[in-house]
Amino acid sequence: MSSEEELQRLRAQRMAELQARQNQSEEQQRVQAQVEAEAQKQALMRKLLTPEARQRLTNIKMVRPEFGQQLELQLLQLAQTGKIPLPITDEMLKRILSQLEGQQQKRDISIRRI
Repeated sequence: MSSEEELQRLRAQRMAELQARQNQSEEQQRVQAQVEAEAQKQALMRKLLTPEARQRLTNIKMVRPEFGQQLELQLLQLAQTGKIPLPITDEMLKRILSQLEGQQQKRDISIRRI
């Protein structure tokens, strides 16, 4: 192998290592940003909700994770726009939940036998 070919191979190897490090660094930054955003959201939820309402929200998130995330975002939006008094009590959360359940389409499943 000539020195030119070896030099090209080393350059390519070094470039691949640098790209791998950069990709790994970007991934770490993205994960860190997600962790920080989640921590901020949890801190805001502690301020917005009473302990009972927070427990109810936690129960909802355990049973229906997507709905719980949607509810959290909606509560944050309501609080930021000032459309709801703070702190949100368990009774207020129950009312919000009943309104959301009324808005969601209920699935009507029927079985027809042939």
